[in-house]
This record gives sequence, C-alpha cells and structure tokens, in this order.
Amino acid sequence: MKMLENKVALITGASRGIGRGIAERFAQEGANIAFSFASSEEKARALEAELSSKYGVKVKGYKSNASSFAESEALVNAVMEEFGQLDVLINNAGITRDTLLMRMTEEQWDEVIDTNLKSAFNLTKASLKPFLKQKFGSIINMTSVVGIMGNAGQANYAASKAGMIGFTKSVAKELGSRNIRCNAVAPGFIETEMTAALDEATLKGWRDSIPLKRGGTPEDVANACLFLASDLSTYVTGQTLNVDGGMLM
Repeated sequence: MKMLENKVALITGASRGIGRGIAERFAQEGANIAFSFASSEEKARALEAELSSKYGVKVKGYKSNASSFAESEALVNAVMEEFGQLDVLINNAGITRDTLLMRMTEEQWDEVIDTNLKSAFNLTKASLKPFLKQKFGSIINMTSVVGIMGNAGQANYAASKAGMIGFTKSVAKELGSRNIRCNAVAPGFIETEMTAALDEATLKGWRDSIPLKRGGTPEDVANACLFLASDLSTYVTGQTLNVDGGMLM
C-alpha cells in the first residue's frame, strides 16, 4: 500500500518549484491533490493533467490568494465540497522581496509577511473545522534556514519564516490533544527554476559552503514532507526539520 493512499492533501503555491515537487511526490504515494496557485493558470492546468494521468489520482488546482482570509476560507470549503475530506495541509505559499532594510519599503515588508506568514494563519484556521471533526490531521509549514540564521537583505523574509516556526510550535501545543500534528520544514539552498537564473560562480560558491557539496532538490524537501504527512511520523509534532545538506550544523 502506498504511504498516502486515500488521503487528501492541500498544498498552497504548488504550480512550480518546491510546491510542485511536493505535489508530485504525494501523488506518487497515492494522495489526491488539491493545490492553490496565484496566477500561473496554464501551469496549474498542466500540473492537474500530468499528475492525474501519471498516477491515477484526483488533482484539482484553485486560483486563490493565500494572504486573504476570506479566499483561504473559501478554498478549504471548496476542497471539502470536491474531495469530501482533508488530511494534510502544506502551507508552502511564499515570495521574496529582497533588499537591505535601509531601502525596504513598507509595501515590501507587508507583502512578504502577508504572503508567507499570514497565509499560514489563514489556511490553518480555515482547516481546523475538518481536522477537529475527524480528530486527526497533519499541518506542515514551509519555513527556511533563513528563518533560523537570518540573512542580510532578507529581513522581511527571515522574519516571516522565523514567525512560521513559532506559529508551528504554538499550533502543535494547542492541537496535540486532538490528534492534529503541526511541524515545519526548513529548506536550505534548493535548486529550482528560480536559482537557475544565478550565474555558475554564485552557484558554485553556495554548493562549496554546504557540507554535502550540492544544492538540494525539490524532491529532497518533498521526501521530508512525505515523512511528516504519513503514518511514519504519528509521534512527531512541533518540530522543525532542516533539509539543508548540513548548512546549519
């Protein structure tokens, strides 16, 4: 039997990068996939068709702004209506607006905090009703090593990801008695289409600074999420799992 057979997972921001990698890995393990996307309608529909035909699972994308409380509530309601259940929530939606603090605008701060951190509150709050009713659920919040160590030029991003860790621990304490688990995954340097735009010298510098001497892949992060979503981790909650090649040792 596959690890997520007959489970339903909702993944925010899954039309590309790490979110897409998680969706594919979960589909391989038999999960039916609901995912949200902000604007990439064409990529979302292609992902629906690819995963459903390749793995024989139900896949549906929803255009939704994760930073909106009302849209998040509507998203969870739509998923429940379409799929009839919700077992795993992955708060993966995130953006960067990198610049030094002296140049950072209020808009750049608010946009990152709303998309990266407020979205986790929005979706988790909206998912509580089905989770509490069925008396189980796994919530996985996508943080970052930057939320643990900080990074120059990313005060807004680091604050949002550090906030995600505190949020994760608090939710785990509140909901543990209801058999609802909440954990975080902290990726390090993950090579996606975004990092492909960097020059080779910069990429080599990153790789050389990592004990495993390579960047991670979306699948590396997806495998960590698979562990936390599955029955292999039924006694794990409130934790932050670093997927960073040893960067934070």
